[in-house]
Amino acid sequence: MQEKTNCAIYTRVSTDNQAEVEFNSCQAQEEKIKSFINSQENLSIFKVYSDAGFTGANLERPALQEMLRDMQENKINTVLVYKIDRLTRSPKDFYALIEIFENYKVDFISITERFDTSTPSGRLLRNIMLTFAQFERELTSERTKDKLLERANKGMWNGGSVPFGYKVADKRLVPDGQKLTEIFAIFAESGSLAKTYKLLKDRQILNNKDLPFSKAHLQSILRNPIYTGKFRYSGKIYQGMHQPLISGELFNHVQQFFRDKIRKLRLYKEYTLGGLVNCAECGSHMTSSHTNKGNMRRYYYYRCTKTFKQDWLACSTRQVNANRLEDFIISNIKRISVDKHYIDSLIFKLNFEGSRVRQGLEPTELCSETVQKNLKEFVNYIEKTNKIEQALIMRKYIKDILYSKESIQINMLCHPQPIDRQSIKNPAPLEESGVCGRARAAANPTIQHGLQKSSPIHMNRATQSMAPWTSRC
Repeated sequence: MQEKTNCAIYTRVSTDNQAEVEFNSCQAQEEKIKSFINSQENLSIFKVYSDAGFTGANLERPALQEMLRDMQENKINTVLVYKIDRLTRSPKDFYALIEIFENYKVDFISITERFDTSTPSGRLLRNIMLTFAQFERELTSERTKDKLLERANKGMWNGGSVPFGYKVADKRLVPDGQKLTEIFAIFAESGSLAKTYKLLKDRQILNNKDLPFSKAHLQSILRNPIYTGKFRYSGKIYQGMHQPLISGELFNHVQQFFRDKIRKLRLYKEYTLGGLVNCAECGSHMTSSHTNKGNMRRYYYYRCTKTFKQDWLACSTRQVNANRLEDFIISNIKRISVDKHYIDSLIFKLNFEGSRVRQGLEPTELCSETVQKNLKEFVNYIEKTNKIEQALIMRKYIKDILYSKESIQINMLCHPQPIDRQSIKNPAPLEESGVCGRARAAANPTIQHGLQKSSPIHMNRATQSMAPWTSRC
């Protein structure tokens, strides 16, 4: 009677879902292999080795490793699988396993491909099937990459770690709380990662695990474009479908702190016009300042720097309340932005006012539409953003502001440019050719005296005191 050969049955599926499919499960593979063994006279089952939910791309599988250990102890004479790709999908790994089988004199049989490694035809068929298995794996990988790229082009997030500030709903990113905007606002104001870390810790603003942020995590958040409504995939930036949490202007401003180590421009939510206001009387810059009253309330001003360098009486302009100046300018720009006839007459007047003011300007419809479009965009941004982002918008649309007790002149840009941080530090001359126009809020002679006696900005007379807005494109 011929001696029985000890056989090892090996089964595998790649995912847990496949393991539950009736005709593709490890149990179904095992039953078909057992049927094959029962049809042979000299084969007997030693043990069944099953790896459910493990990829065939590598050999890091517990049941496979156990089978190899039993093989080294000469407990197994033959290994049977349902298909070759159940053992491995990698030609390199398969040849390594075949070499191990040969070293321990173990035969290998695939019952569906019906070949035996001891025969030439079996070896030929083995190589052909392995080539097709590798081809199928690479083809699947290519299809997956193409699908992910198509999703990215459509603005769909491709998964991964959920960014802080968002949560996943119906496979899409949706905002989750206001902590994220606070992080960007604090960093834009402090200009320091260490200070941001300390302020967040002091204010008990924690991460999703209710732990303080690490500096590395904060830097990762501050440099992630996903918060502007975009996302990074395969080294490229795509426009996403998710809702942005901050403006592109604020994000670009924050990136300058990481790119430029020489000079950092800090933003202050109390001074949205910081770096833009100049004194019309003496030509000095008007810098931000504040005072604390008896009730410990803080008041913010734009103060002429000449009063710092010399004395309080060196310039009669002295200072202006920051909130009142900002509200005055924004409210009047809003009023002018919806008055097309006013803008048309303004351009016409500028053209024919005299060649000493502007030369070669023709009153074209395009120019009028451009000015009104820029003003409406400016107002729209201002209404939707917080104080920190408003400071950035001001720098993008306004070149500079010339302030006196009698008038306010605003030099706006025809074509808003990216923020030029150096020009904020050293404002260009007011008559520079890059300036689109000037807005003179000249006080009415009948109320001029009253304004000088009370406050440089008289809010209930803002509309009266706005004179024609001259513009050039």
